[in-house]
Amino acid sequence: MIQKRDITNIEDIQLLVNSFYTTIRENELLGPIFNGIIQDRWPAHLEKMYRFWQTVLLEEHTYYGSPFPPHANLTVNKQHFDTWLTIWHQTIDKYFEGDIADEAKWRGVKMAGMFLSKIEYYSTTGGRPLV
Repeated sequence: MIQKRDITNIEDIQLLVNSFYTTIRENELLGPIFNGIIQDRWPAHLEKMYRFWQTVLLEEHTYYGSPFPPHANLTVNKQHFDTWLTIWHQTIDKYFEGDIADEAKWRGVKMAGMFLSKIEYYSTTGGRPLV
């Protein structure tokens, strides 16, 4: 049995991100999308995700950039985001518990809602993100 504890360091972030994306890559709905876009650049993508979540959850500012623009033109819908969130929550719950783990789940919900809203907006207006 896995000894759960809170997310406190970069090693925890790496465990979370690696486990999450292993499941994503194998998921029949999300796997083809992620694998099709990322292709052989998984190591670079994972490194970027480590920095992103390290910045968001641990307040160690190692990520610089704008996370939404690469997602702006994806043809995804609520089902995709619901699946993403389910896997995100299951991964967190498998390994972690505590205040930062709860914050990771909350931030995932907020991010999924924002991304879906923006994707729907840009797909219906034909607009493009500024950044």
